Amino acid sequence: MIIGIVVAVVLLLALPAISYNRFVQQRALVANSWANIDTELKRRHDLIPNLVETVRGYAAHENAVFEAVTAARNAATQAPATAAGRASTEPAVQRCLGSLFAVAEAYPDLKANANFVALQNELTNTEDRLAAARRFYNGNVRDLNRRVQSVPSNFIANRGHFTAADYFQIDAPERETPSVK
Repeated sequence: MIIGIVVAVVLLLALPAISYNRFVQQRALVANSWANIDTELKRRHDLIPNLVETVRGYAAHENAVFEAVTAARNAATQAPATAAGRASTEPAVQRCLGSLFAVAEAYPDLKANANFVALQNELTNTEDRLAAARRFYNGNVRDLNRRVQSVPSNFIANRGHFTAADYFQIDAPERETPSVK
């Protein structure tokens, strides 16, 4: 009987510590997965000037597109390095890159240019890696948020000052399927 009481007391004391450590681990996973997104965004932002210069050589009169891409990239690199800060600027970068590729479509010589093709492939690869990093980050945020909001772990979360993290999500207009017209 005494052994059972001692085991119960030890378990009651150990469970909060175990729960706290899981929160620390999940917060570290969220931070690490955010770092992966940030790395891929930096990679994308570093590729954009090279892509713009390659297209500019073929389509010098498309200055409005080049200026929009450059402005969107600059806004994205200046945005706060948080999920909300980056998510607010990345849709504009995506739209401007679409415009840049639309300009490139009008120049068959450019589409055949090895440098342009390599940059386009590298950007496509980066976009794929960015999508995977976003899914990984949002999965970790989901797990952390679920623990922060669930009973009884929310008691440990409140005492340990663990808070819900922000998802990295796109704006509502970006979710709409583009018209094919």
